[in-house]
Amino acid sequence: CAPPDVVVWPQAVGQVQELAALCHRSRVPMVPFGTGTGLEGGVNAVQGGVCFDLSRMDAIAELSLEDFSVTVEPGVTRKALNKHLRGTGLWFPVGTVGM
Repeated sequence: CAPPDVVVWPQAVGQVQELAALCHRSRVPMVPFGTGTGLEGGVNAVQGGVCFDLSRMDAIAELSLEDFSVTVEPGVTRKALNKHLRGTGLWFPVGTVGM
């Protein structure tokens, strides 16, 4: 495991955009981190850089029961999503990521 040089905790899309633009201009690697499930390999900053810890971006923006879709920010956990879905007859089971 190679840790990043620095970690930032943006709380809004605009902050992510500004930080990403700064990293791009400075040619600094960016390493995104969501909720820490480990399904995507976790943080491994082999060239250092900035870890974007997106766990504070945890809003559930939109739910459509008609087409079984939900729009979430990257910090939403499966547990939080299922709590939000309680009473709708829907749930987000383990193992559906990337399907």
